[in-house]
Amino acid sequence: MLDANHMVIVNEDGEEIEVEVLLTFEPDDSNKRFVLIVDPENEDNVFPFIYNENGELEEVSDPDEMRMCEEVLNTFMAEETDDDL
Repeated sequence: MLDANHMVIVNEDGEEIEVEVLLTFEPDDSNKRFVLIVDPENEDNVFPFIYNENGELEEVSDPDEMRMCEEVLNTFMAEETDDDL
């Protein structure tokens, strides 16, 4: 059974992969909800998606949105590192 921090996605090869939801956020200047997921077997790979109104994940393809996701991730990781000290 999956909990609120995990979900199953289907990759481009049609394989189901259990992933961990690292964080979700909604920028103030956007009506989009973003979700950053990570493969628990390879935590170096974080993937940004948009969670649409139909409950589906869409890949982030806009370069500005990608940069925003990277900035949010970097801030999150810096805060996590500070908490570990």
